[in-house]
Amino acid sequence: MANITRREGKNGISYRIKVSCGYDTTGKQITKTMTWRPSSSMSARQIEKELNRIVVEFEAKISGGDYADTQNIKLTDFCDKYLEMVGDTLAPTTKAFYRNVIENIIKPSLGHLKLNAIKPLHAQQFIHMLSEEGIRTDGKGDKLSPATVKRYFTVLKSIMAMAYKLDLIEKNPTDTTKLTMPEVIEPEIEIFTKEEAAQMLSCLTDEPLSFQVLIHLAIVTGCRRGELVALKWNAVDFSSCSITVKLSNYKLKGDNVRSKAPKTRRSAREVAVPEYLIEMLKRYRSAQEAEKRRLGDKWEGEGWIFTQWNGKPMNPQTPTKQFSKFLERNGIPHRKFHALRHTSATLLLLSGTNIKNVASRLGHTQLSTTNRYVHALRDADQTAAKTFEALILPPVETRKKEVK
Repeated sequence: MANITRREGKNGISYRIKVSCGYDTTGKQITKTMTWRPSSSMSARQIEKELNRIVVEFEAKISGGDYADTQNIKLTDFCDKYLEMVGDTLAPTTKAFYRNVIENIIKPSLGHLKLNAIKPLHAQQFIHMLSEEGIRTDGKGDKLSPATVKRYFTVLKSIMAMAYKLDLIEKNPTDTTKLTMPEVIEPEIEIFTKEEAAQMLSCLTDEPLSFQVLIHLAIVTGCRRGELVALKWNAVDFSSCSITVKLSNYKLKGDNVRSKAPKTRRSAREVAVPEYLIEMLKRYRSAQEAEKRRLGDKWEGEGWIFTQWNGKPMNPQTPTKQFSKFLERNGIPHRKFHALRHTSATLLLLSGTNIKNVASRLGHTQLSTTNRYVHALRDADQTAAKTFEALILPPVETRKKEVK
């Protein structure tokens, strides 16, 4: 990856670009450098765009001498440059997903093509390939859903958008206005009814205290799963009855549990919780402290609320598995763990809470995201109206006889 240094001198601003070319026989790193001076009339945005293009071209020229200019860059090589350029802007899990799609799908199917040779036809063929039977290898069926096809195609679209931004191609062949995408049906929001939620909370009394706290927090705060397992005790303000959400935990395959910033800029937030939950947290903290003393040196925790047996942070997948088994044991209709977040939002709206307050509580950046729950409430309201009609009015055949 290129190292770029901005310098200011008598002749204006310049950029020193240094690229590693490996190591010599003595183990010393070999580097090549160049200096680029932008025009004084260029805006900051223009400088950034041109600098990125210069870097890609310089790296291509010195990478084994295989390229005379950027016109000969193949997609497979640009994919690697792309991941370097956007690496810091993507969440770790998103970057891992992008890398997987690039290595296992994009490179094998389109990687041999030069960037400027890729046309909308290739993009359409790529979409068709993703939609074919047998593309799945995870044992969850033969075909990808239209939504998954769109997710995979988004990776290719992002790569080509970057190439277009850097003036490496004249037109973006992944412009969806020229392509036919599979129709994506917006999935229904999964929520627990009031009755199911009441049954769930009733059944929780037979569960370990740690699981009770987890589910109550999920329903009351509406936090995402990663946010819940990233909570530490110092995030709980016992005096003001509030919890500060500022991290989200994730785990990549073969790696340890790690923390990152929450999903959106508004995801870092303070959420008020009822007194009963604060008391439950106090009891759980006391129980955890007792377990910590019992384990002694075996406890490796760093103040996490939800932990593994030795105090290390809980795997973000664990709540999903625990919750699924809990629902099955108690005969409650299966829902994803994320349904607790949806349920939290709908219960608040049903109680008359202002939609802006609900959005703030959930950490939504856009109000339109929260509006999805309003539509769900309308559907529920229509169902309720039909239920009352069935209860109050006699059957249709009876009404016909009464008219006669």
